[in-house]
Amino acid sequence: MEGSEFGVTWCCVAGGGNAVPGMSGALSPGTAEAAGGRGGLNRRRLALGGWPRRGLRWVRSSWVDVGWAVFVGVNLIGMREMGAWSTVPFLVIWVSLTLIYGLRMWRLQPAILTVAAVTLATGGIIVAQVVDGQQEADYLVEVPLVALMFLAMVWHGRRRQAALLEQLAAMGEVQRVSRENLRLLQQQKMFLVDASHELGTPITVALGHAELIEQSVTDETVAEDARVVIGELARLRRLSGRLLLLAAAGSPGFLELAPVGVGPVVIEALDRWAYTPRRWRLGEVAEATVPGDHDRLAVALDALLENAIAHTDKDDRIELSARVEDGHVILAVADSGCGIPAADLERVFGRFSRAAPYRSREAGGFGLGLPTVAAIAEAHHGSVRVKSTVGKGSTFELLIPAGPTAVNGNAGASLTSSAGVSGQ
Repeated sequence: MEGSEFGVTWCCVAGGGNAVPGMSGALSPGTAEAAGGRGGLNRRRLALGGWPRRGLRWVRSSWVDVGWAVFVGVNLIGMREMGAWSTVPFLVIWVSLTLIYGLRMWRLQPAILTVAAVTLATGGIIVAQVVDGQQEADYLVEVPLVALMFLAMVWHGRRRQAALLEQLAAMGEVQRVSRENLRLLQQQKMFLVDASHELGTPITVALGHAELIEQSVTDETVAEDARVVIGELARLRRLSGRLLLLAAAGSPGFLELAPVGVGPVVIEALDRWAYTPRRWRLGEVAEATVPGDHDRLAVALDALLENAIAHTDKDDRIELSARVEDGHVILAVADSGCGIPAADLERVFGRFSRAAPYRSREAGGFGLGLPTVAAIAEAHHGSVRVKSTVGKGSTFELLIPAGPTAVNGNAGASLTSSAGVSGQ
């Protein structure tokens, strides 16, 4: 049943939420003013009630400053009352100001205002004492001198603070650049891995078709062209393999460590390359075992032999040997080729760098062979070094830490490999 049936109109007073009989739905001007006045009064009450809380929070956050102000007030009273001994509380005030500034490091404007207030307060008391004859007139000089000393300290402190902030900003920028460089290196590494994988499949397919063409055609010209294609595809496959190897260098699964006999690694490498027309020689091969990855060491020796072939002619000598020296097994590849200029020796192990002149392009040519050797040596906690003389040849040595069973020995000086050698 609605209220209108009883001759009563109901409405809600603003802010109250109670139905009041005898009032229409629309507020009269007087009622609206009263409601607005009550709302403004409530807001003022809330604002006034918030001051104590805000003041309490300020006191809690600035209790050191408040305590120091009380301490200064006590010492100002002491200056007033102690007469000739007022120097003691005067100096105590300035020393306390120095200490509190060191703790709080106010901004420049509050610091200057604080110094001005302390200067006026202490100076006023001293002026009064001088007028009364309690202090000598020259005592007034101490007030501006102490204030200037404090301002000088403030200036130096802010200067050092600004320098520190600049250093922190510079360090932040260096860290940002380092993170960006690391991100770019990771992207480069992922690109090399992806590119190597993507190149591997089409190169293998194309190489297989080229080999079929070479074997099936009867036209010698076509067969020769197919052999050229096979050679170039083989070089591209080596390139993709080395890119993948360099990208994986340093990762936890880069090496599969096991005891590796040095002799078989050397003999197998010579077997793989003996078909190339050079004067091959197998030098001293020590009976030694190293903790390493057989396949990675084979790749390193292949890269050293490719490099030797690239810098020699058919009548030049290439010698492969292994010896134990100072706790390391040293795999050496020496040649009597053109040698490497001294200016190039510092950069031959850098990626995509090549020494000149090249005498042969039958192998290598991408500038990734020697960096691959360096990466494999580093992964084995070893190193690689080179000695070269222009016109006389070069000697590359791969140093790998020897295993506990490594002994000096000679498994065959001047021996020929099972694949045969072209001359000694």
